Amino acid sequence: MNDFCPPALFRNPHVQSILNSVKLRRPLVTRRANRMLAAATSHILDCGDGVRLQGYFSGHPRKNESKKDDLCILIHGWEGSSESSYLLSAAGSRWNQGMAVFRLNLRDHGPTHHLNQGLFHSCRIDEVVEAVFRVQELFPHKRLLLAGFSLGGNFALRVAARAPARGINLVKVAAICPVLYPPHTMHAMETGLQIYHRYFIKKWRNSLRVKRRYFPHLRALRRTSGFNTIGEMTRYFVENFTDFPDLMTYLKGYAITGSALANLQVPSVIIASMDDPIIPAKDLQLLASPDCLHIETTRYGGHCGFLQDYHLTSWADQRIIALFHQ
Repeated sequence: MNDFCPPALFRNPHVQSILNSVKLRRPLVTRRANRMLAAATSHILDCGDGVRLQGYFSGHPRKNESKKDDLCILIHGWEGSSESSYLLSAAGSRWNQGMAVFRLNLRDHGPTHHLNQGLFHSCRIDEVVEAVFRVQELFPHKRLLLAGFSLGGNFALRVAARAPARGINLVKVAAICPVLYPPHTMHAMETGLQIYHRYFIKKWRNSLRVKRRYFPHLRALRRTSGFNTIGEMTRYFVENFTDFPDLMTYLKGYAITGSALANLQVPSVIIASMDDPIIPAKDLQLLASPDCLHIETTRYGGHCGFLQDYHLTSWADQRIIALFHQ
């Protein structure tokens, strides 16, 4: 258990979870990340088999290119993007500490719906592994680091498990509130505070409408409404856009519980809050225990919140920097 202890008004898990992405926080985050944003350049990554992913690289101008040190790749959560406040906060804090950063957009997230005809789903791990490999090739640094939030944290750990076989030289990985066992996460969203359930359904519907504008011939995209739950909506798209036989097979396909991380070789850290309203903390007990996996828990923090003061600065950002410098 870590010693993170926010002000009393920030100890409610829903306050933490909502404030992390609320519009009120964005100007503060943008101001702190303005130099990182000014240095950003857009890049399309060839991930093989015609798949393209996009992201933004923010490097540090240096006279001697051979002295490049750290590059941190960041992956957002489901229906977030490289422009999400929590990701800008993380990227800005690392850049201000001297790290180069690459903010990767998953398929159909951010301004990328037009790049691939196939729809995003959470089992598309191979293309994310390839994207990380391409970033390593394009922007060589002495140390390559990887961090992700929520579903992005889940992807980061799965990339870490596959990194040695692909020749990706990851030094360390950090996952903040990663999705652990998706069936339990879906149940938590459907039965918990409905603001999360409504938020994600709305964001997903809007994303699918954008996708349909680019690929109007995909008839199954004509249905984006009429679903009462995320489970119903997910089942429909699993049946119409994937090769999985059923919803449960798909959900278990990107779980990191059980033996999924048993052969992990890259030093990795999971930061999780015990009061997370979306990722049940009890699922941490279902993870394998390789020597290189370390789990830090906090009493407070909500889902990817960890806001430590009334300036809405992130304790998790500082903690990851400390872990990466160890």
